[in-house]
Amino acid sequence: MNSKALLAAGSILVLAASLGACRQAAAPEDKQQDGQVSAPDAKPGLTVSGARLVLPAVSGNPGAAYFSLTNGGDKPTELAAVYVTGSGGAEIHDTKAGEMNLAERVALAPGETVKFEPGGRHVMVFDLLDTVTAGTATEMTLTFADGDKLSAPLKVEMVTGGGSEEHVH
Repeated sequence: MNSKALLAAGSILVLAASLGACRQAAAPEDKQQDGQVSAPDAKPGLTVSGARLVLPAVSGNPGAAYFSLTNGGDKPTELAAVYVTGSGGAEIHDTKAGEMNLAERVALAPGETVKFEPGGRHVMVFDLLDTVTAGTATEMTLTFADGDKLSAPLKVEMVTGGGSEEHVH
């Protein structure tokens, strides 16, 4: 091998090694100190509990999502939008005095829990795919006014037959 070929081969090795080092250095750290994987788009301090999607009694009608959202952080936030996997769209609604209205945003103070429940604040879920069936789960992604997101599993259920507790549309 002549000196030009050796120089070219050496340059390629140096370039490959430095690119590998750059890629390693630029890789985001996605593990917390305790070894758990952290979601890069999770809104810090916020938690979702009791999340469920109630399917409509009549196919083609919207379903409703219910859950509790707790702000365990030290700053106020606003829920701006909800997305449910397997749906054509979702909207936040408030029901007051028997009248349902679209809610643009939901404010959440530090330490506050907001309940999305039948007969009150809830998420209407439209154009559900046939693959979203009772006994399965899907995912709900909450988007906040600052662009941060929080995803949580939604347990899929059939509407119950008793009383007026369930919000059916």
